[in-house]
Amino acid sequence: MSDKELSWRFVEERVSEDVDIDRARHASLEHGIDPITASAGQYIATIATALDATTIMEIGTGLGVGTIWLAHACPGAHITSIDSEMDHHVSVRELLNSAEIPASRVRLITEKALDVLPKMNESSYDLVVIDADYQNVQAYVDHGISLVKPRGSVIVAGVLGDDLVADPAKRDDKTSAYRWLLQALEDRNDVVHTLNLIGDGLVHIVRLPDTD
Repeated sequence: MSDKELSWRFVEERVSEDVDIDRARHASLEHGIDPITASAGQYIATIATALDATTIMEIGTGLGVGTIWLAHACPGAHITSIDSEMDHHVSVRELLNSAEIPASRVRLITEKALDVLPKMNESSYDLVVIDADYQNVQAYVDHGISLVKPRGSVIVAGVLGDDLVADPAKRDDKTSAYRWLLQALEDRNDVVHTLNLIGDGLVHIVRLPDTD
């Protein structure tokens, strides 16, 4: 194992998750859902705390691992979480109830995100977290940037595509989608962003204030 791999494992294994998140993680794995890693959960919770976020959008609920991280980090925040899988809805609500997170704090929307996002108010969210299908990741990010307030954050999980994005020989659809996303961000002048190695890669985007 290389030093880089040892460092990555150290980062992942040093994060402890509370019983509520651990319960959601186990439920996710039992349902064949790959949730964000513990370090990625800690990262989005840290950013939410730094923003003192009161309005959070989550694209890709899964079984609520990220949702619970965010809800615990910002007890006063209202979270809107979108996932098209109707089967997940009941399980997520049960997990949130077990975590003593009131239904009034988390709005679960079981529709396709691209049908919902255009209806949301622009510049209304402090934070948008995206952990969803790669096929539409560029559209999700474009919507996310429009939805956050100036200086708000958009965080996208999984952007290293199972560690294949860095391999120039890989040209599959998933790898290409994330490469295109990263290049598109380089070409924008209304945001700043940084790519880090947490989990399967996170890109953190900050919307710049509007200029006249």
